[in-house]
Amino acid sequence: MAVQGKRASDQFSSNEDLKVYCQPCDEEGTKLPAHGYCTDCKEHLCKTCYKAHKKHKHSKHHTLLKGSNMPKVLHQPSTATHTGKSDQLTTPCGKHQKEMIKFYCNDHEELLCSVCVTLEHQATSCEVDYIPDISDDIIGSKEYQVILKVVDTTSDQYQQIVEDVKKMTNKSNTSVKGALADINKFRQEFNQRLDELERQTKDAAKVIEQENNKQLKAVEATCEEITKSLKTSADAIKQLNTSKQADKLFMELKLAEKTLRDVERKTLQLSSFAIKELKFKAKQPTVDLLKTEKSLGTQRTINIKSQSAQLKCRQSSHQGEIGVKTSKDKTTCWITGMTLLTPDLVVITDHYNKAVKIVDTSSQSVSEQLQLGYEKDDAPWNITTVTSTELAVTLPYKQAIQFISVSSNKLKRKNTIMLDGHCYGISCNQGKLVVTYLGPAKLQILDMNGTILATIEGETIFQNPCYVTCNRCSIYVSDRLMQSVIRLNWQGDVIESYSDMGETRGISLSGDGTIFVCDRKRNVIEEISGDCSTGKIVLQGLNRPYTVCWSEETKMVYYSCDAEDKRNGNFLHSYKLSETLNV
Repeated sequence: MAVQGKRASDQFSSNEDLKVYCQPCDEEGTKLPAHGYCTDCKEHLCKTCYKAHKKHKHSKHHTLLKGSNMPKVLHQPSTATHTGKSDQLTTPCGKHQKEMIKFYCNDHEELLCSVCVTLEHQATSCEVDYIPDISDDIIGSKEYQVILKVVDTTSDQYQQIVEDVKKMTNKSNTSVKGALADINKFRQEFNQRLDELERQTKDAAKVIEQENNKQLKAVEATCEEITKSLKTSADAIKQLNTSKQADKLFMELKLAEKTLRDVERKTLQLSSFAIKELKFKAKQPTVDLLKTEKSLGTQRTINIKSQSAQLKCRQSSHQGEIGVKTSKDKTTCWITGMTLLTPDLVVITDHYNKAVKIVDTSSQSVSEQLQLGYEKDDAPWNITTVTSTELAVTLPYKQAIQFISVSSNKLKRKNTIMLDGHCYGISCNQGKLVVTYLGPAKLQILDMNGTILATIEGETIFQNPCYVTCNRCSIYVSDRLMQSVIRLNWQGDVIESYSDMGETRGISLSGDGTIFVCDRKRNVIEEISGDCSTGKIVLQGLNRPYTVCWSEETKMVYYSCDAEDKRNGNFLHSYKLSETLNV
């Protein structure tokens, strides 16, 4: 680079050297002819840098000279006073390999090169900082200490997962050996006839053992990969902090934050695995009528669950209450269902006033009300989002589902499909409706035309399933009389249940697969893990909570109260649940 104040003709000997080049690109090893000059930055700029300079919020008001007006003198940039130097910014951009990462977008929490800033993070929409301008205080900072501690803690958690799976696998393999011993003992009494049946049963047991070992290897490989990645990140963070390379340390910390978010999602996936334990019991008909039996016995597998995956720690803060009673209402409101339309719009069903309402949480008011009628049959119960512009509402007394369109935040009735019972709970996923009924208690999976795809019923499964929610993997039913949340797969098989509750009512899924459930009897809202193995009270001391809705984007819980509490029945209550780092 030319010495400040000297002319190009004093420094270069060839015609090529007489050209003035873009100084930002020259620092990255690329020689591009200068197209203009910034008098504030005292730098020559190529066409790309010149355009970016005019758009970026930190430089768009600078004075730019172009063509023959720009000086033919190369100016040396002023020396930065912070510990991070621009020549430390040598990490290539993942999208633009020839560009170096030099900027950070505060809105999207992303590291950027100049092309990223120009094309995707313009000053009109994003708050973008030049890394050397904001990295001065990163050395030894609180952020450095917290991230490093979280990395260490997360590494320990994954090491514990491996240990847990090893213990479960050993227990499972021991149970397989015990089951095989029982089979051999039983076989001794009926040796000749049991040879073939014994072989089949042993093969089935061996398959389970192989699956267990395969599962262990997969979990070990995943956890080892994660722990290695976290250790590498931690070592890099420590080294950069020691060497006081602020810019690289800043980038490494941000990459570590992103890695930790990815790790959190993988933790949820790992928490759903299960190791099968084999039990063998000889069938009595086989003992009595061995010659006519076609099977040796029954095999029952028991899922052994890891105890490493835990619910997140949350802190709650009351955000207030929104009045939902309007001049159109003739009586006290009773919110029996709610769903989220956007982060700021909650759609509720008012059972007593036979209406569907849009509640604008930003303006703290009801912005739209659709009257379904004035007869008993018009009273809605629950509601679900079908698409971004369509809702579905259950009408239990009419035994129907009413579809409602949403356009410009206005509600309008669409088609209705008739059902074969008093429908209450409703949820939608992947173009299918899941509906629960009372009298008799049952659950149905329907397509959008009302065609029944599956029916699940039985007194041992459901007794009073008022509410339901679902995701791609599971269906969760809140049953008031069974005092439980019941988890089923999409084939209708009961997988797990979470019991020991008071009186379960409304239910809502979070983005990471946990479930929020209202317990009207205990006056709490409880968060339950996706596998229904653990639960934790997140809100308590409430007034007969009835239905609940979770906003993943804003981390807000909205809930309603039983209409018997006339004062609270007219309000939508809200709490913010913030996650706390396990450090």
